[in-house]
Amino acid sequence: MKKSEIKFQVELDTNNLPKAILWDASDKEAEGIESTKSISLNVWDNLNHSTLRIDLWTEDMSVVEMKRFYIDILGGMAQTILNSTGDEYMSEEMKELCDRLVKHVNEENRKNS
Repeated sequence: MKKSEIKFQVELDTNNLPKAILWDASDKEAEGIESTKSISLNVWDNLNHSTLRIDLWTEDMSVVEMKRFYIDILGGMAQTILNSTGDEYMSEEMKELCDRLVKHVNEENRKNS
């Protein structure tokens, strides 16, 4: 059986806020540790039938980047729900939400420019 490993390293400042986030995975194309500004990890808790979440970001991640990150996450979830359950309605609703959020962020960016 093949195994895959994903590692995260988080460097914290004196207030325990992420200063740097580093990651590596045995199956990623590029070799070596890479840095990122944000991670969002969700784990299904079988015992309690709920989701455990870890959301971390560094202070150098802009608000615009954070919004784009979460729109991308929602879009990926829309595809995953379609692939895993075949629920086209739920997938389409999530994609439509992403479209509305992209329009919102684009309008916001135009106003702030």
